Amino acid sequence: MIKSNILKLLEINFIKNSKTVSNNQKKIIFMIIISIICTILYFIIDVNFQNTKLLQYSLKVRSLKLLSMLLASITIGGATIIFQSVINNTIVTPCLLGMNSLYLLIHTTIVFFLGSNSVFVLNKNIAFLVDIIIMGVVATIIYSFLFKKTNYNVLYVLLVGTVLNSFFSSVQTTIIRVMDPNEYDSLLTSLVASFSKVNSDIIIFVTILLFIITFIFRKDIALLDIIALGKNHSINLGVDYDITIRKLLLVVTLLIAIATALVGPISFLGLIIANLSRQLFKTYRHSYLIAGSILFGIIVLVFGQIIVEHVYTYSIPISVFITVGGGIYFLYLIFIAKRK
Repeated sequence: MIKSNILKLLEINFIKNSKTVSNNQKKIIFMIIISIICTILYFIIDVNFQNTKLLQYSLKVRSLKLLSMLLASITIGGATIIFQSVINNTIVTPCLLGMNSLYLLIHTTIVFFLGSNSVFVLNKNIAFLVDIIIMGVVATIIYSFLFKKTNYNVLYVLLVGTVLNSFFSSVQTTIIRVMDPNEYDSLLTSLVASFSKVNSDIIIFVTILLFIITFIFRKDIALLDIIALGKNHSINLGVDYDITIRKLLLVVTLLIAIATALVGPISFLGLIIANLSRQLFKTYRHSYLIAGSILFGIIVLVFGQIIVEHVYTYSIPISVFITVGGGIYFLYLIFIAKRK
């Protein structure tokens, strides 16, 4: 009798899990269709199909922007889901690690000491390499070292990241106060996230770098479903929890560094797309959560870029809409969390 009841329960759970997987697959397909529709609209709106040269130029420029949006969605969406699972909190974002503030400080310092006519400012390839090297080295040294020194305590690392975020912002603000106003005007364009000016060489390099990071840390990323269960359960299941968390935090900081160096700081994008993915799929499987977060990122960025280009004619950057929308959504998440 007991065995039959257990078998019935197992059968019911299996059926429920099968239905959940099937529903999530349908949702993924639906989101892919929406992403394709947004992409098509982005390519065809205000395009002169009669003039071949203008059509080729328009498609070339917009395809580069679309690739940069895709890369930004992959890096920010993936990093946020990983970071939230590591911290075990769905209303935090990787910007708490201080990479966005460090990016602003790097560009402000270069313009202040070397001037806006420096090769580190004018040459986008060199500027990108400087951003990646400095942010990558800082992330690797600080967070790997601190994580080991704090006995692998994630909360201490998060606290240090918050302190560094404030420190970098304070130093940048101090430099801006004594900076030449003309230099500051030239600096502003690089401090705001934008997809309007995209370097094809940078996109190729970012794609290669993203493949390398994914390949190196693929085994650690595959353990996210277990890591989300908590430290004790992960250790009982044979996972080297501390080392895995250390590697995952390094992945997060590198991905955010890449995204920030590519398009600039977009603080609230990760919060929006990651939580939308969690609310839509409602599953522990990170394959669905990361895929959903990336697809939401594509939809948000492409639709937002359409509004920026064809409604406001580039007068307002897309980061403004994301910041305003992200702030409202953040308050909504806090309100929902309190109710629960």
